[in-house]
Parts: sequence; C-alpha cells; structure tokens
Amino acid sequence: MQITQASLTDLEQIVAIERAGFTPEEAGSRQAFIDRINHFPETFLVAKVGDTVLGFICGPALVGDVIEDWMYEPGVKSASHPSSVMVLSLAVAPANRSQGIGSQLLTALSKVATNLGCRQLTLTCLVNRIPFYERNGYQNHGVATSTHANEVWYNMIKPL
Repeated sequence: MQITQASLTDLEQIVAIERAGFTPEEAGSRQAFIDRINHFPETFLVAKVGDTVLGFICGPALVGDVIEDWMYEPGVKSASHPSSVMVLSLAVAPANRSQGIGSQLLTALSKVATNLGCRQLTLTCLVNRIPFYERNGYQNHGVATSTHANEVWYNMIKPL
C-alpha cells in the first residue's frame, strides 16, 4: 500500500468510499471533492494498492483550533501560515476496514501537517468514533458547534 496525494483520477473511487462511510446528509458531494483536490492537494491523501483507492483523508491547513461549518464550503484553500490541518473527511472502503488503513492515513497526514509548520490536527466526529481517534492520539475537546447533518459532533484535537 502507498499513501500519496489524491488526484482527479481517484475521484470516482473517493466519492464511492465517502458515500459508503457516511449518510447522504453527512457525505461530501462529488463537486466538493473536486474542489478539495484542486484547492488543498498537499493535505488530501489516498491509500492505494495499484490504482485501487482503499481510503482517503482530506482537509485544509488553516489558522484556528476547531472545525467550523464554513470550512466545508466551496473555495476553501489552505492558509500560507497554518496552525492546524482541519480533517474534513477520513474514510476507508468497507472491504478494507479494520486493517489499520485509517490510522496510517492519520499518521501520514500528521507528517504533512508537521512539515507545513502546524501545531495540531483537528477534526469532528460522532460519539461512536471517539475511541478510534483517542487510540490515534486525539483528545476529546467536547461537543462542537457544528450543525452539519443535524448530528452531534465532537471536537477531537491531536497536538503535534
């Protein structure tokens, strides 16, 4: 398995994995992923075997501590002097779950974030995912202000 930057040739597989991992209300659209690949390619990574995408992680490098709903809007680009990588999505194909791929993607993005001069990675997740992120070094910072998909999200932060 290799972890590399995503490209538009990976798009259809990325969208399929996103739809398999999130409800229709939670999932990013095809256009959102085109925008993300184009606007923050350095922090949009895919795990692949050959041409097959097994999973991906993406989010802009910005100034701030927690994810806010506007970060999911079109046109968001990474900042020139970011403090955090804001993980908007981490998803692994159903057939490849429970193999450590999500953890490897988090580790790879941590290295990218460190190289960009960031002091942390931050994300929001549903309550059932908190243990996974805690095992990967993230700390629970309580309920997020996000109203995305009418869910209760939790702020998770990993200091670098």
